[in-house]
This record gives sequence, C-alpha cells and structure tokens, in this order.
Amino acid sequence: MATFSAVSPRKRLAALAVLLVALVVVAVVVARPKSSTPHSANLSKSAVSAALSGSPAALSSLHAQGNQLLSGGAEAFDARLRQLRGYPVVVNKWASWCGPCQTEFPAYQRASVAFGRRVAFIGIDSKDATPAAAAFLKRFPVSYPSYTDPHEKIARAVQAATYYPQTVYFDRQGKEVFDHAGPYETAASLEKDIRRYALQ
Repeated sequence: MATFSAVSPRKRLAALAVLLVALVVVAVVVARPKSSTPHSANLSKSAVSAALSGSPAALSSLHAQGNQLLSGGAEAFDARLRQLRGYPVVVNKWASWCGPCQTEFPAYQRASVAFGRRVAFIGIDSKDATPAAAAFLKRFPVSYPSYTDPHEKIARAVQAATYYPQTVYFDRQGKEVFDHAGPYETAASLEKDIRRYALQ
C-alpha cells in the first residue's frame, strides 16, 4: 500500500487543498451565529382566551382591545391609567423600526397572558408610522392595546422618551415605581420584574 510520501506532489497538493477547504467550511459553520431574527411566541387565540378568561372588568376591557392601535394621545392614555387604579400597570414603549423592541416582544406576548388576570399591560407606539406598527403587531400579536404616540408626548409624560424599548411600572395607586431602560433579553427577566415591581 502506498504511503502519503510516495504519492505524487500534485496529488498531495490536491489532497491538502481538499482538506483545507473542508476545515474552512467546518469553521464557518461552527462560528456562524444563530439567526438573530426574532420569532413570535405563536400563542393560539384559544389558549390566550382560556388563560385570560375570568379577568376583572378593567383588565377584560384591555384584552378586548388586544393588538389594537388606539388614538387619543396623552389624554386618552391618562384616562386609561385612571380607569386601571387598583391594578398594577406595566407600560411598554416600542416602535416597529426598533430592533431591540422586536427581540423583546415575544417576552411580552407570553408575560401579558401569564399575568393578564392580575396585571394591566399597555403599549406605547412612539415615533412610528401606523401602517408599519400595524404590520409589526400582526407579526407579534399581544393581548393588550397600544396607544399611538408619534411625537412622544405620552412617552415624555411617563418619563420614557429616552430609550427604545422602555418599560415603566405603576403600582395599584397609579404611582410610577420602576423604569427599565432597554430591552428585556429573556421572558424570565421580564417576569422577574413583574413579580418584583407589579405584584410586590
């Protein structure tokens, strides 16, 4: 049987080239990052309805407007907060053009269903175009409405005009108790803050 050293130089170079190409392909596959495209939590409508069934009236009114974009500006938003007195409120500011908002939204899809019978969730869609926001919500449907806020008037009123996304927590008396700047990286970290700041 011929040894590698007995093989002609041309065949040796060809074999080494094939080996080098194979090593490069393996290195690229191993080093390639996983897809960073966020995916919807894909909760079925029946599962969401079952989980939120029996919610108090004030929270049921939010669920009835789930995934809708509401107008009315800061006045309508403030009126909604007043209607929700007695319940903790989690307000999430987002925009369709915001990459971190897309990454975070699946966590809100899950948390708003898991806690939706005890906690009010409201979105603020800031500095966004309504068609783009509607397309975003079609991709990432949630069980609560968002107020349109093209000029960040609502965001400024709740001191959330700096970061995208940004989450503000209100206690049962309507007092702001915590502000989370930037995205929640996992559903677990969002749920931890909900328990700590909304359900304390």
